[in-house]
Amino acid sequence: MARKRGAKLTIVGAGAVGTSCAHWALVRDVAQEIVLIDVVEGLPQGKALDCAQSSPIEGFSGEIVGTNDYALTQGSDCVIITAGLARRPGMSREDLLGKNVEIVKSVTENIVRHSPEAILVVVTNPIDAMVYTAFKVSGFSKERVVGMAGVLDSARYRYFLAKELEVSPMDVTALVMGIHGDNMLPLTRLASVGGVPVEALIPKERLAEIVRRTQQGGAEIVGHLKTGSAFTTPGLAAVEMAEAIIKDQKRVLPCAAYLEGEFGIEGVFLGVPCVLGRGGVERILEFPLTDEEKEALKLSEEAVRRQVAQTGL
Repeated sequence: MARKRGAKLTIVGAGAVGTSCAHWALVRDVAQEIVLIDVVEGLPQGKALDCAQSSPIEGFSGEIVGTNDYALTQGSDCVIITAGLARRPGMSREDLLGKNVEIVKSVTENIVRHSPEAILVVVTNPIDAMVYTAFKVSGFSKERVVGMAGVLDSARYRYFLAKELEVSPMDVTALVMGIHGDNMLPLTRLASVGGVPVEALIPKERLAEIVRRTQQGGAEIVGHLKTGSAFTTPGLAAVEMAEAIIKDQKRVLPCAAYLEGEFGIEGVFLGVPCVLGRGGVERILEFPLTDEEKEALKLSEEAVRRQVAQTGL
């Protein structure tokens, strides 16, 4: 579909994930104008200039500017929020909650002031609590606030399945629902490769190991990096969502959406399959779950509610 003329994307936070978002957004020609903003003077300016200088090699023509001033974000169509502390070895996503609530509150207030019509894509961890924070602080409708998690988790799941089966990851279809954390739900009965159910190709015990590795996918990378967390794929996952919104693609992507009775859950953000378009979360695709899946999703809901309670909102 054709891109909306003059579309504007703002990325808040010029750390590793925010810079990854900026890079992918430029390469994929998501918006004509991209703004990278951070509180650290010089950081977004330098990162933006570095990204811009790759245009002759990469072959994109979009514009990017780095700034410390929210005034330059005025009139954004979509805003990706990555600002916040990153995980370190031994830290859970919940350990980040208190500090990142205050950061996301401040960011959201500034975005609402300058881009009251924007759609928010929240990446800051713990995502399910931070997207709730942005939702409550912004006062936006539930359709206009969404969390990035399922796209990333499903990508990891699909990659692990592809490696196990020695096939192209592009031919693997899989869905991860629930919280972005240890209680996420990588559905095995719906995963397939070229239309063939993976349950028919991978022994049950081995499939369970892949599910566990998916649930620990972020922690595995943190353990390797020591002083940081994943950034390349999280950035691309957020941009895929922003692209679906800005270009009105009606993509079906797993996202943290606000539930009002879907899957028997009310009043929390949780990862579910969504239709993303210019209206944000335009529809949630609800389908019957098995008793085991319902139980797993209930654990996700309980974990998210505990996080939300800690936000004080």
